[in-house]
Amino acid sequence: MTSPMQAHPGGGGGVLAAGGPGRFGPYGGQFVPETLMPCLRELEAVWLEARRDPAFLGELAGLLADYSGRPTPLYRARRFEADCGGHARVWLKREDLNHTGAHKINNCLGQVLLARRMGKQRLIAETGAGQHGVATATVAALAGMSCTVYMGEVDMQRQEPNVQRMRLLGAEVVPVLSGARTLKDATSEAIRDWVTNVAGSHYIIGSTVGPHPYPSLVRDFQAVIGVEARRQVLEKEGRLPDLAIACVGGGSNAAGLFAGFIDDPVALFGVEAGGGPQGHSAALCRGLPGVLHGSYSYLLQDGDGQVVPAHSIAAGLDYPGVGPEHSFLKDSGRVTYQEVDDAEALVAFGDLCRLEGIIPALESSHALAFCRRLLADDEACAGLRATRPGGEGAGPLVVVVNLSGRGDKDMHGNDGGAHEQAR
Repeated sequence: MTSPMQAHPGGGGGVLAAGGPGRFGPYGGQFVPETLMPCLRELEAVWLEARRDPAFLGELAGLLADYSGRPTPLYRARRFEADCGGHARVWLKREDLNHTGAHKINNCLGQVLLARRMGKQRLIAETGAGQHGVATATVAALAGMSCTVYMGEVDMQRQEPNVQRMRLLGAEVVPVLSGARTLKDATSEAIRDWVTNVAGSHYIIGSTVGPHPYPSLVRDFQAVIGVEARRQVLEKEGRLPDLAIACVGGGSNAAGLFAGFIDDPVALFGVEAGGGPQGHSAALCRGLPGVLHGSYSYLLQDGDGQVVPAHSIAAGLDYPGVGPEHSFLKDSGRVTYQEVDDAEALVAFGDLCRLEGIIPALESSHALAFCRRLLADDEACAGLRATRPGGEGAGPLVVVVNLSGRGDKDMHGNDGGAHEQAR
């Protein structure tokens, strides 16, 4: 198995230097209390050593294959693509078929091995949709470590099945009652716990956010998605896709998929939560650069620079910030970021259920909805065909959509009637 971690060697210079290992252009960095700096330096050193260690890479590859079930399939959604007009071949990267039901386990397996190398006995995590919390509770059980997961009270109510799963796996789930009682507030509480108990605890951040080295480290562990998808689409289509699409909250599943195609002539689209009357979570599309949870990146803020509450029907996208690498990719123009609102996502959720027999996570439904919207835009499709290498403008588009997780967690409070009403 080729290690994606070897594709992103650390650079030179200090962590705050432009172009240094902690920066993506002006974004990233380490805006944290002084007490956390030794721990971040230790984590970076262990990570850089581990990704060059054949024993570490072999153990991680074995767990990904035999415990999580990789490689996940690349499935052609024929009825969905026909319903979108029939002029594209749509492939779904089935991260929902991972053990624990989402891509989050890729990162957690890597980080628990790092935690063991550092001699930690306790894991801390934050979670919104519950998928990262379940994955963290799972690897804690596997490694024989104790586990504390912080989760906003609102998210605990709308993702109750995952709360039960975490507790069944032996984790302590701590309800967060401050702020909007969602992912941002859970992250803040997890950081406070980490500051207090840093000596024996490792904080498994679930997305490409937070202080360096987390954005790069999480991206590296999730790059297995894109590496596999690239190989699989070449096997099935004989060529690269025209475009790849993933939803973006913090940005881990998108960073993982994009890592496989970032150096290829493939159009990349990240889809944020456009929400509805209650608000949105579109940090890249509507935010401005600022500092949140230890990193400089786009985030939602008011005129005084105060972080404002986010909203999405998908708990995993309900976060006012985004990973710093995505901010750099937005500014550079390498990735195009768009919004999909709650109603569009619910329609796509129902479509995939009825047409393919697959219940997607509400997070992933944003990517599916954008796929449908783009394929209905003849001008946009013609533009994508015109940019093909060699000028091969004819023939259907080939699309890869990352199905980041399964949606049974979203059934509570979102019955079929609600989806039909949204449609």
